[in-house]
Amino acid sequence: MEYTSMSREQLQAEHAAVSKEFDALKARGLKLDMSRGKPGKAQLDMVSGILSILADPADCVVDGVDVRNYGELTGLPCAKRYFAEILGCKSEECFIGGNASLTLMYDTIAKAYTHGLLHSEKPWAKLDTVKFLCPAPGYDRHFKISQSFGMEMITIEMTETGPDMDAVEAAVKDPAVKGMWCVPKYSNPEGVVYSEETIRRIAGLKPAAPDFLLMWDNAYCIHEFDGDYVPFPDILSLCREAGNPDMVFEYASTSKVTLPGAGVSVMATSVDNMKYMTGLLGIQTISYDKVNQLRHVLFLKDKAHTLELMKKHAAIMKPKFDAVVSALDEEIAPLGIAQWKRPKGGYFVSVDTMDGLAKRTLALCKEAGVVMTGAGATFPYGVDPRDRNIRIAPSLPPVEELEQAIAVFCTCLKLAALEKLLAA
Repeated sequence: MEYTSMSREQLQAEHAAVSKEFDALKARGLKLDMSRGKPGKAQLDMVSGILSILADPADCVVDGVDVRNYGELTGLPCAKRYFAEILGCKSEECFIGGNASLTLMYDTIAKAYTHGLLHSEKPWAKLDTVKFLCPAPGYDRHFKISQSFGMEMITIEMTETGPDMDAVEAAVKDPAVKGMWCVPKYSNPEGVVYSEETIRRIAGLKPAAPDFLLMWDNAYCIHEFDGDYVPFPDILSLCREAGNPDMVFEYASTSKVTLPGAGVSVMATSVDNMKYMTGLLGIQTISYDKVNQLRHVLFLKDKAHTLELMKKHAAIMKPKFDAVVSALDEEIAPLGIAQWKRPKGGYFVSVDTMDGLAKRTLALCKEAGVVMTGAGATFPYGVDPRDRNIRIAPSLPPVEELEQAIAVFCTCLKLAALEKLLAA
């Protein structure tokens, strides 16, 4: 029976039962972590062969480049060809970075502030106001970058097909709106895949700001765990066709393909943008780690080989997501106190509770020994206006621990809902 249909006496009886269950869970002294989307140990073990793949000094010369030495600011040609095949763009549009695409994203924003972008009239730091569009629920680290530079963040509601494009198209008429964050495939945290119509509308935007910056974080571009690989369009080509060749910067990495602590990232953008940005980047670095770039090319080989590897990741990931969704279906669905997405890729399950339950649910989880992403993290400024969105990251714990953690979560969500209904 749904909680909202229960009498007060029924709610009180249910509260007593769930409180007893919560006390028993708390007494177990659990220490479980579902706070971030980290690969689990089985995934890391599966790809650790990359650490020894480059053992012979004779293997360190590729395309006429000795990877042990200085040079090749934009990355090894073979690494650029590899990522161009993954993303569907051109190798000359790729810049190869270190283990985190977040670093490249931060650097792009920082360059906009210190020097301006290719089409900027002046550095953003000299502007009175810089506004940025933030589809939400979204990725907390994107929002923290914007906040760290003092941007005014504008929340754009996420729909089943991506950001609310009517709101986006209206917002970009303001010349102070300088850009937008996007995770176009298996969005963080909802697992939404932007529709073709949404992507084409984004590529065809006509912003008032000549230096509007589309931050296209394609973090989960090959990260299916349920079903076959889903192709996606090349945003660089679409922007070029729409007359916006310099509007987009696309990012991806091998963080959840190989080793997050020792991966390779890519920034893809127009040739003109690349020329401008490398003029700035060449002052701060000689190049990123070319030895690691070569290790990745040798280990991952090409797109087809990489997709086969991702099927092995999927075999580890799917049972974990199934455990989460099955528990929610069994324990929470009949009560009418929350809704959730059923992603087929990415690293998260997004749960929307009844209004006003997220903070209390997560506080109870922490009390019972389960750490999760903080309430509000998926919204700009860390404030969820309805206090309802919770991001679950099932990837790190083994299935046995995950089943314990989601059992705790379900109990805490029930208890938070009962408290609210009894207090009404």
